[in-house]
Amino acid sequence: MTGSGPSQIQTSDQTKLTRGLKSRHIELIAIGGAIGVGLFLGSAKAIQNGGPGLILGYAFGGLVIFFIMRALGELLLYRPVAGSFVMYADEFIGPFAGFATGWSYWFMWVVTGMAELTAIGVYVAYWLPDFPQWISVLAALVVLYSANMLAVRVFGEMEFWFALIKVAMIVMLILGGLAVILFRVGDLGATAGFSNLWSHGGLLPFGILGVLLTFQMVMFGFQGVELIGVTTGEAENPEVVLPRATNSIIYRILIFYIGALIVIMSLVPWNQLDPRISPFVVAFTRLGIPGAADIVNLVVITAAMSSCNSGLYSTGRMLHALAQISQAPSALGAINRRHLPAAAINVSAALMLVGVLLNFLVPDQVFIWVTSVALIGTL
Repeated sequence: MTGSGPSQIQTSDQTKLTRGLKSRHIELIAIGGAIGVGLFLGSAKAIQNGGPGLILGYAFGGLVIFFIMRALGELLLYRPVAGSFVMYADEFIGPFAGFATGWSYWFMWVVTGMAELTAIGVYVAYWLPDFPQWISVLAALVVLYSANMLAVRVFGEMEFWFALIKVAMIVMLILGGLAVILFRVGDLGATAGFSNLWSHGGLLPFGILGVLLTFQMVMFGFQGVELIGVTTGEAENPEVVLPRATNSIIYRILIFYIGALIVIMSLVPWNQLDPRISPFVVAFTRLGIPGAADIVNLVVITAAMSSCNSGLYSTGRMLHALAQISQAPSALGAINRRHLPAAAINVSAALMLVGVLLNFLVPDQVFIWVTSVALIGTL
C-alpha cells in the first residue's frame, strides 16, 4: 500500500506519545504479560479438569502463541506504533478489521481487568475474611488508575518490579522442587518424583476431552503476551528490544508455565491438589517453607495488580489508536500534558467499576464469569 495515511498516523503517535519505556521495562513487561492469575489461581481448577494433561494444553497453546507473536514481531519492526495490530489490520485488511480488532481487544482487557481485580479481592480475604471483597477491589482500581495517570515510565517501573517478584517465586519453586525430586531432600522427597505425573490415572486421566476442557484457563493465562506490541509506540530502541523480547517468549512459556506445572505435579500428585487453593501454595507448604501461603498470597496479589495495571495501560492506548483511525470518538485520541491518553484511560477505568459492582453483588461467582467472558475477546 502506498497511501499517506499510515505514515501520518505514525508521525502523530510518535510526537504525542513519548518513548519512555526502557529496554528493561519491555523485557519484564513481556515476561510479566505471560505470567498472571491464570497460572497462580486458575491452574488449580484446570488441574482437576485435565490432570497432567494440562501440561499438554499449555504446550499446545504456547506453540500457537509463539507463532502468533513471531508474526506480530515482523509487523512491529515494520512500523513500531502504539496502535500495533489495530493499525496493521486497518492498513492491510481494511477499516472494519481495524474496528473489530481494536474494540474486541479493548473489551477483552476491560473484562480481564475485572477478573484481576476480583482475584485481588479474593486473596486479600485470605488475611481479612470479614472484610468486604468489593472494597479491596475498588481500592486496587483507584491505586492502579492513579499510577497510570502519572507517566508512562511509572507504569513501566511498576510492571518491572511486579514481574520480577513473579519470576523470582517461580524460579524458587522450580529449583527447590527439583532439589527435592532429584536428591530426595526432606520428608517430601520420599513421595515426590516425576512418576507422579503418570502414576495416578496416566498422563491423560480424562482423555483428550479433559485437555480440551482446560483451554479456557490455558488461553486466558496467555493473555498479556501481546502487550509487547502495545508498548511499541513508547519503547526506546524498538528495533533492538522487540526482536529479543519476541523470540524469548517460547522459553518463558516452557520455563514458567510447563516447568512450574511439571514440578508441582511431581511434588504433589494432581489428585491431591485442592481446586480451591493455588497449587503454588500447596507446593510451597509441602516444601516446608515457613509462611508459604502468605508468600504465595502476596505474589498472586502483585500478579493480579500487574495484569490489571497492564489492562488500564493497553485499553487506554487502544482507544487512542482507534481514535487515530477514526474508529472511536476523536476525544479519546486526546493527549494530556504528561503525554498520556487521559480520556481513554478514564473511560476504561470507569467501565472496570462494573467489576466492583459484581464483587458487591455476586462475589463467589464473579471470577469464573468474567474470565469466561474475557476469553471471547482473547480468541
